[in-house]
Amino acid sequence: MLRLLWLVPAIPLASALALAVLRLSQKTVAWLGTCSITASSVISLLVSISFLNAPPASGAYTQILWRWFDVNGLRPEIALYLDPLSLVMMVVVAFVSFLIHLYSTEFMSGDDGYGRFFAYMNLFVGCMLTLVLANNLLLLYLGWEGVGLCSYLLIGFWYRDPANGRAGRKAFIVTRAGDTAMVIGLFLLFHDLGTLNIQDLMHRAVLQWPIGSSGALAAAFLLLSGAVGKSAQLPLQTWLPDAMAGPTPVSALIHAATMVTAGVYLIARTHTLYSLAPQAQFAAAVIGAATLLMAGFSALTQHDLKRVLAYSTISQIGYMFLALGVGAWPAAIFHFMTHAFFKALLFLGAGIVIESLGGEHDIFRMGGLRQKLPVTFWTFLVAGCSLAGLPLITAGAFSKGWIVWGAYSAANGSAELWVVALAGVFLTALYTFRMIFLVFFGQQNSQVTRKPGPAMVIPCLILAFLSIAGGYIRTPFASYLSTVLAWNPGITRSPSFGEMFSEAIVALVFFLGLCLAYVFFLRRRDYSTVLASSPAGSVLHRFWFSDWGMDWLYDHLFVRPVVWIAKVGKGDPIDGFYAGVGRLNEIAWRGLSLSQSGRLRWYAAAVAAGTIVLIGVVIFS
Repeated sequence: MLRLLWLVPAIPLASALALAVLRLSQKTVAWLGTCSITASSVISLLVSISFLNAPPASGAYTQILWRWFDVNGLRPEIALYLDPLSLVMMVVVAFVSFLIHLYSTEFMSGDDGYGRFFAYMNLFVGCMLTLVLANNLLLLYLGWEGVGLCSYLLIGFWYRDPANGRAGRKAFIVTRAGDTAMVIGLFLLFHDLGTLNIQDLMHRAVLQWPIGSSGALAAAFLLLSGAVGKSAQLPLQTWLPDAMAGPTPVSALIHAATMVTAGVYLIARTHTLYSLAPQAQFAAAVIGAATLLMAGFSALTQHDLKRVLAYSTISQIGYMFLALGVGAWPAAIFHFMTHAFFKALLFLGAGIVIESLGGEHDIFRMGGLRQKLPVTFWTFLVAGCSLAGLPLITAGAFSKGWIVWGAYSAANGSAELWVVALAGVFLTALYTFRMIFLVFFGQQNSQVTRKPGPAMVIPCLILAFLSIAGGYIRTPFASYLSTVLAWNPGITRSPSFGEMFSEAIVALVFFLGLCLAYVFFLRRRDYSTVLASSPAGSVLHRFWFSDWGMDWLYDHLFVRPVVWIAKVGKGDPIDGFYAGVGRLNEIAWRGLSLSQSGRLRWYAAAVAAGTIVLIGVVIFS
């Protein structure tokens, strides 16, 4: 069964090609686009069962398909690598993508670009599966750039609106900054270690690079830059909120199963390298901590339902980076899994709400929808509670509580990082229930014009179940990943401060955020209005709403200088030099053309004179 592994990425890629080149009916497109992801998901489950029942002696399975090329010692292969880490990523990506595709068959019904949409979506999934299964960094990078391309195509899918095109270009350009650094990192790794095979690379790094060496630091920071761009972490997070311009299933796919989780996987896959570069690993923790706070405050001020969820994704990925940075590797991957379930559900539920209200995105124009859309309300509530971390029940509570404890107890943890992680719990509960109360409670401000069908409801019900049940496998999950991502489950810095104490504090902070959200956004909404309209509140609201001024900063640091240089160079001053050389040649030609009189006597005289001069030079030199 393991030999079928290559079909997991191959089937979505093949279906993407078929959908792109064939003219098919909408029904056929839906069937082919969804069934291909279904087949990939089923095969991934069968391969996983086979791997779990009879794991290879080495603990991993490598499937070499063919040699890619052989140039001056660089011999990458088109080969797949399956171990506990890539298995988890593969199954989650394939299964969540299947549910999103099923939802999309109804959501995108009647759209002019129906076939194009599914071609892009299948290509997206195929590239992500290639990324997580690649056995070398060059093939991983091929999948990495593939998801970047697909994000551009899907974010700007409705390209007739110029704003959507700008959002797609912004995502593509901003992530290129990190990708450029990543490419340089690959060059450095191959130059110093002579291979890009991930397992060989990590082995050679341990043998050749001592802890803290300049080579390890440079490579780790360069790869971290790529991860920061793809996973929308500070300072390259500005593209993700604007990515909400794409169709809602695209948002669900980007945020839950593909694209933004690629950076998390890259760091986890190369965790040995980061163990050799403690400064880079600490930087990942700091970036994650800062990002989860920044995005949490920004989510509090948004009025577009999808943008609230976008900032929540940035914040939750920040939790994953924090866990990676402190060395709580399994906690980061566990949160990736639970986040995939509840974040996909939140976006799919948001899509139902928006479509049912005729395209309305403003949460302040919603309200009272729990009676009109009961299934959507309950599934959205489950996902929201999982996002915020309802203790002892939801999957998100188990994974986030694990990260909070890891922020204190892991090898690189500290009390300061623990406090930041707790603050993130408070903010998450506050903005999540603000969103739920404004959308589903209170007075109904918009009329429901459309009800979801089975293809949109069934994925929500399945994801709601997983958003609860997924948390209860934490212990076997940690044990399973321990062969790849080993970590110290806890360092006792204080006899009275254990994991149960940390979990209790997390629960109290969660309920504090819930209570404040209830007071400010349900019981007495005028309180939030007064607070936001106060002098200090108004300034903070505008600052947080604008993503802490990051777009303004980039506009002044990068965009405007480039535009100014372009205006200065509008007349092509550099080309003026070459134009001058051409002009001199033209003048010389006109001067020499005067000698072409057509008089043979003058030609003969000139030849004779030239001959005499040449002979004189030879004789007297």
